[in-house]
Amino acid sequence: MQIEVLSTSGSKTGRSVELPDAIFALEPNNHVIWLAVKQFLAAQRQGTHKVKTRAEVHGASRKLHRQKGTGGSRKGNIRNPLYKGGGTIFGPKPHAYDIKLNRKVKDLAKMSALSHKAKANAIVVVEAITMESPKTKTFAGILKSLNLSDKKTMFITPDYNDTVHASARNIPSVLATVASEINTYDLMNCDILLMTEDTAGMFRVEDAGVEA
Repeated sequence: MQIEVLSTSGSKTGRSVELPDAIFALEPNNHVIWLAVKQFLAAQRQGTHKVKTRAEVHGASRKLHRQKGTGGSRKGNIRNPLYKGGGTIFGPKPHAYDIKLNRKVKDLAKMSALSHKAKANAIVVVEAITMESPKTKTFAGILKSLNLSDKKTMFITPDYNDTVHASARNIPSVLATVASEINTYDLMNCDILLMTEDTAGMFRVEDAGVEA
């Protein structure tokens, strides 16, 4: 599919880039997108939740009173979970929430997310952005020229650029990243996919996987 290249002022440059149909015209697989998003969100969890069992709480281990003859119920020690300050029964323990996904499944999810953006006409290609020094106001002006000021935008460059990324990171609605680090969650979480002309030429399909 062909996408027109816009200038930083929002006007047409007369150039266009070819985005491979094998990625951007693929029939999206929503299930693998769900799996990839689930894996991403699970990986954000620290899994450090912890409660103390009756073996770990403070308290004497002696039996509170004899087993029989008191007329009351049988009791163990003060660390019994039924008492205030006692241990917790079956409480959470530290563990990882990582979910394993095969590489091909993750690649298919990423391609499906890109295809969704293409179907929604939510991909904008702009000429290379260069700045002499970091300036948030300058980058915000570019977004305004592209009519993206009120859109949640994912901005992709081929490589990390200190000045450009520093200019974009203070804008809450913009996520600036490089092509090698895009993921399915971020793709689905944005309204517009904004990429530079050089970035658009990096997408290709090799061995049934997406490389960017």
